[in-house]
Amino acid sequence: MYSMTGFGKGEYREGGLTVTVELKSVNNRFLDLAVKCPHALSAYEEDVRALLRSRFARGRIDVFVSLSDLREKPKTPRVDVALAEGYLKAANELWERTGATNDVTVSYLLRLPDVVRFEEEEGEDNALKPALLSAAEKAADALEKMRFAEGERLKADVLARGKEIASLRDQMELRAPLVAKEYREKLTERIQEYLDGKADETRILTEAAVFADKCSIDEELTRLKSHIAELNCIAEERTVGRKLDFLIQEFNRECNTVCSKSNDSELTALALKMKNEIEKVREQIQNLE
Repeated sequence: MYSMTGFGKGEYREGGLTVTVELKSVNNRFLDLAVKCPHALSAYEEDVRALLRSRFARGRIDVFVSLSDLREKPKTPRVDVALAEGYLKAANELWERTGATNDVTVSYLLRLPDVVRFEEEEGEDNALKPALLSAAEKAADALEKMRFAEGERLKADVLARGKEIASLRDQMELRAPLVAKEYREKLTERIQEYLDGKADETRILTEAAVFADKCSIDEELTRLKSHIAELNCIAEERTVGRKLDFLIQEFNRECNTVCSKSNDSELTALALKMKNEIEKVREQIQNLE
């Protein structure tokens, strides 16, 4: 079993490039991914989503990505020819008006502000995607580890509740045959009291048989036994939330039927205790993947 709640953090750090990924997971009926990352890494957002979809089945996972890039990258000089021509034109106009010596050279123009700019070479940065996925993988490992640890605690609680439900079901099985017997005895006493000891045994047997059939919970007890066995099997799987949610509905249905058919205070009390345990299991499985 795995819980749907947890936190995981992963980091990639090499050559001045640092990528950090944090994952925060909470309960959700389906897998809901919310990714926030810097613009430089936005092209690889779907790769992160694909990685997380391969690792997790349910839960809302908030993904926070940060980037620090201190690498020295190659730069290419870019000459603003139009700006240089403007400088040259202005120099020529000044020379024509003043007669000053025109000593403008190419090297002089290159030293003027903004004529030459050094820009980073364009193209895909091949180091970013591996760095991001490496950090995301580490974060997913940490999140999965935490979700597993929490899931094991929930599993222990669910199985303990399952044992209590099984115990209550066994007590019901012992009590159920006595209900019809006690009804027959009470019915016999009442009829004999009203008819001055001249009770019709055939009528008593018929009434007792009808009552026994009406309040029989054999089918419900059999199905409860099957559900308990299924609970123990499902608990060994990883993705169990939806299965257990359905199974708990079946537990509730059988328990409600026992309450409506029992016509016995002890059986009703046992069924109500079982409903309480079933509700506790239902609350726990809301946290399971």
